[in-house]
Amino acid sequence: MAEKGLNKLFHETLKDIYYAERKILKSLPKMMRGAESPKLKAAFEKHREETEGQIERLQKIFEIIGKRPQGKTCDAIEGIIAEGEEMLEEFKGDPALDAGLLAAAQAVEHYEITRYGTLKRWAQVLGHAEAVKLLDETLKEETKTDQDLTKLADEAANDKALKAA
Repeated sequence: MAEKGLNKLFHETLKDIYYAERKILKSLPKMMRGAESPKLKAAFEKHREETEGQIERLQKIFEIIGKRPQGKTCDAIEGIIAEGEEMLEEFKGDPALDAGLLAAAQAVEHYEITRYGTLKRWAQVLGHAEAVKLLDETLKEETKTDQDLTKLADEAANDKALKAA
């Protein structure tokens, strides 16, 4: 009989976020190029670097549970990234572009925060103490990135978009 239960759910969700992180890593350079604000460009670059580390942590977690690192298509992140790319096309040259890109980036962050929070809790329940530490490190990074993006939006991007309205 096929493996069922929380172990299987943990593994499947791990594959989901692994796919998502790799997809995010590929999309960040495009978002960085599209951003107008140097601060937003720098935020995307910082997130790209963090994402590389997060992928490495996920690979360690796969090792901890005795599975090979493997992703599975994550429809949620596909949709969120598609929305961000639409934003780039639809608002190119518009003063609201950076505000839109920030909103798209925060949608990514919120998805990641949800997944990492769930995985961390499941790792605790399953007794994967080392995985808990790795997931917590990533969860803290994602939460900090979300806060930084909110600060960027509040400092300039939202006002710039509003004044152009």
